[in-house]
Amino acid sequence: MRKRSSAVEKLSLVESLTKDVVDAVELLELGAADKDDAIMNEVEAQVPALEARVRQTELERMLSGPVDHANAIVSIHPGAGGTESKDWGEMLLRMYLRWAERHNYPTEIYDTSYAEEAGIKSATFSVKVPYAYGTLSAEHGTHRLVRISPFDNQGRRQTSFAGVDVVPVVESSDHVEIPDDDLRVDVYRSSGPGGQGVNTTDSAVRLTHLPTGIVVSCQNERSQIQNKASALLVLQAKLLERRRQDEAAKMAEIRGDSTTSWGTQIRNYVLHPYQLVKDLRTDVETGNTTAVLDGEIDEFVEAGIRWRRRAQ
Repeated sequence: MRKRSSAVEKLSLVESLTKDVVDAVELLELGAADKDDAIMNEVEAQVPALEARVRQTELERMLSGPVDHANAIVSIHPGAGGTESKDWGEMLLRMYLRWAERHNYPTEIYDTSYAEEAGIKSATFSVKVPYAYGTLSAEHGTHRLVRISPFDNQGRRQTSFAGVDVVPVVESSDHVEIPDDDLRVDVYRSSGPGGQGVNTTDSAVRLTHLPTGIVVSCQNERSQIQNKASALLVLQAKLLERRRQDEAAKMAEIRGDSTTSWGTQIRNYVLHPYQLVKDLRTDVETGNTTAVLDGEIDEFVEAGIRWRRRAQ
């Protein structure tokens, strides 16, 4: 029934778009026949919105993977480089949250571990909208920043790295059973911004999956029970993604396919000596670095979807 509902919704969207395009063409023909500038201007004003809807429909058609429809869990981990990399991690976190905000996509921050001087040690959040995973999956990889360090009193140029990890949210049908014996549960006090109740009670939860060593923490909620439930959701998603990657690796070994490479540098953000953001896979680039870091990354996201589809 869920698949049927999704198919009916897609069909309805295509039928609506087709009708609007046909209406615009008929209006255009009418305006041309009558030489009516007002009608021609009306049609011209409709074109950008129609183009955007066609492009969005085309992109959604490309999101046909088995888990592309799922919500996404995004984790950001600064690389080596001390305060510089931790600050870069926080800049990336803001960039993705601003991108989601621009599209009115609901997000939920599960855990943010703040660094001592500036930036973050890690952060995990979810984007709760259909096809969030398929849309953001190409953002998975290493992001490189080049700039004049605001933390260096000599004003030297620094290079920083941060990893972005994107996994799909586990659905009930994809549930991963986790025996209690495989979990170590640690509780501790939340840190960073928050109310008095959050920071003075042992409500934060850290789960360690003993067989794999995967560690997940959550401190967003006041209740220890709620934090544990959210942490379990993230852990299940990571275990499912690991299982999916293991299966893909086995298939690649059988086929002799060695092109898969996780954690490689995918995008450069250069703020000095010139302004440029360039994706190394798609060659999409822009000099408006301020806009990109403020969440205007649709061009890179769309190009990433097309790149992933070609790679598949």
